[in-house]
Amino acid sequence: MMPVDFAKGNGLVPAIVQDAETRRVLMLGYMNEEALRLTEEKRRVTFWSRSRGKLWTKGETSGNYLELREILHDCDNDTLLIKAVPSGPVCHTGADTCFDENNKPEDIISTEFLFYLEQVIHDRREHPVEGSYTNHLFSRGLNRIAQKVGEEAVELIIESKDDNRNLFLGEVADLMYHLLVLLAAKNVQLADVIEVLKGRHSR
Repeated sequence: MMPVDFAKGNGLVPAIVQDAETRRVLMLGYMNEEALRLTEEKRRVTFWSRSRGKLWTKGETSGNYLELREILHDCDNDTLLIKAVPSGPVCHTGADTCFDENNKPEDIISTEFLFYLEQVIHDRREHPVEGSYTNHLFSRGLNRIAQKVGEEAVELIIESKDDNRNLFLGEVADLMYHLLVLLAAKNVQLADVIEVLKGRHSR
C-alpha cells in the first residue's frame, strides 16, 4: 500500500471514523503524521486539532475513547477510513454520532441487523472479550461449532411441530446466530451466501 499523502493537504488528511461493529459513520477529524503514528501505536484514535493547534486523543477528557480496529486508505491515499469501537457517545453534544444518528444495535434497521451481528462475531474472533459466548465457541474449534449448528437445527425442527410462536422464534434465532459463527469460522461472508441465493433466484 502506498504511504499516506500528507503533502496534498498541507500536512493533514481527513479521517472518517466508522463504528467497526455497527458500521455507522461517527465523526470526521483530521490527522497529521504524528496523530496517525500515535493512533497505530496506542490503538486509540488521535487527531490533530486545527482550532487548538495540537494533538488530541478522542476521549481524553470525556473517557469516551475510540478503540482502533482498522485503518484504510482511499484510492488517492489522501483520506483515511478509521474503523473503531466507541466506548460512549462520540459527539461533544452527547449524541452517539456527530451527525445526530443513533448508534445502538436496537436502532439498526431490520434488514441490516444480520450484517451488524456478523460484524460483531468477526470482531470477537479478532479481538476476544473475556466471558464472551462467541469467543467460547471459537475456542472450542470448528467441529464443535458445526456440531452446535446441527443441535440447534434439530431443536428448531422439534419446536416447529408445536404451536408456541415465541419458542419457535427463539430456536430460529439460535440457529441463525450459530450459523453466522460457523460462517466466520470458515472465513465465509454472509454476502457470499446471498450471492449464491441471488444466482439461484435468477434461474
